[in-house]
Amino acid sequence: MYRIRDLREDHDLSQSEAAKIIGTTQQQYSKIETGRSDISAKKLILLAEYYDVSVDYILGLTKDPKRK
Repeated sequence: MYRIRDLREDHDLSQSEAAKIIGTTQQQYSKIETGRSDISAKKLILLAEYYDVSVDYILGLTKDPKRK
């Protein structure tokens, strides 16, 4: 669903490391990554800033990762 798994793997991060970036647990992050739980707007923005991509890119609304 989201591109967060690909981004995390591209940056050689574990789920635990990515979870720390957004202030959640590895278990909750796993649920977000697999689509079993929604991600809050605040946490989505944190990931976009960390990976330097747009929120739209993470959500799959665009193929262009550039932030505007």
